[in-house]
Amino acid sequence: MYFSVHLGDRLNLRILLTVGMVGTGLFTAMYGVGYWANIHMFSYFLIVQMLAGLFQSTGWPSVVAVVGNWFGKSNRGLIMGIWNAHTSVGNIVGSLVASALLAYGWGWSFVVPGLMIAFVGLVVFLILPVSPESVGTVAEEDQVHSPRKYREGVTEPLLQSDTEDHKIAVGFIEAWKIPGVAPFALCLFFAKLVAYTFLYWLPFYISHTAIEGKYLSNATAGNLSTIFDVGGVVGGILAGHISDHLNARAITAASFMYCAIPALFFYRSYGSVSLPVNMLLMFITGVFVNGPYALITTAVSADLGTHSSLKGNSKALATVTAIIDGTGSVGAAIGPLLTGYISAKSWSAVFTMLMASALVAGLLLTRLVVAEVAAKIAEASRQGGPTSVSPPQPEV
Repeated sequence: MYFSVHLGDRLNLRILLTVGMVGTGLFTAMYGVGYWANIHMFSYFLIVQMLAGLFQSTGWPSVVAVVGNWFGKSNRGLIMGIWNAHTSVGNIVGSLVASALLAYGWGWSFVVPGLMIAFVGLVVFLILPVSPESVGTVAEEDQVHSPRKYREGVTEPLLQSDTEDHKIAVGFIEAWKIPGVAPFALCLFFAKLVAYTFLYWLPFYISHTAIEGKYLSNATAGNLSTIFDVGGVVGGILAGHISDHLNARAITAASFMYCAIPALFFYRSYGSVSLPVNMLLMFITGVFVNGPYALITTAVSADLGTHSSLKGNSKALATVTAIIDGTGSVGAAIGPLLTGYISAKSWSAVFTMLMASALVAGLLLTRLVVAEVAAKIAEASRQGGPTSVSPPQPEV
């Protein structure tokens, strides 16, 4: 994903996204071809998976940049929170599709999803407008409603590239220096460590933990684990809405991470009491774990990619998104890896690691939280102070 930062703000996002999706589909299908070709070489599957990951890395920076181009900061948190639900829905649907195709041979579980994403990539190439300017509209700062037409008729092609913006793309090092990028990137490292550990290990943990004295089958555990993703959908929307209402991204993200600590503790301690209790605690954990993860990878990345320090240069959205999510992806790789070793000794130790990671994620935003609180206090002082009393005003 760090490699993608050199492309996201320099190439047409529609073309980059199409190439990434088609390439991902191709190598995902090649992974499944190993079933019919009777390939048993570890190196083949490793190389194919790495190449698929390379193409996949173009996806998130591109889509966040496109959505960020269309919406101002006013309702960006809520809009992107709703939009980000597609990640959890994709996790659920992908698991169900792959499971259903296993009966016909595991190769189909890779080939069919690969063909699906390649087809959607071609659709994206045909219909995706990457910015308001590409369809003859003017993007207003912090717009709430749809972009307005700047003339009655539109004579340019629907999918023309944005050739009006000749500003130089922001470099990798320069993007790291944008205020807020480093703290949020490091915070996401630990947030994704927690989220992806749950994503990959939760079905295994459920199937190896007695609930009401009984062990669930692997299939049942897999289906039950999707409740964590459902909680993630709610958490992403809730975090986005709260951050919009408070106009405080760091306060919202840090608060969710701190709330994730007791949620993880209660799930580990009381998840085995009964199935309904397990489902409820899993849902709550999903809300607080995935809420800040969704907020940082969407609205926060878009905000920082259009930071005031850039002086109106919009060619930083994909770069900032790639830096933040790329750093988070390192944590997403390390978390499940460590869990494989630690879980062999104790699952309690795994949850301790996850709670410690959530704590560190929140602490990394401390300076930004203090700055936002100070700004709120200053704003309240300018408006007469929080303790001043004024007669109620009739609503207009």
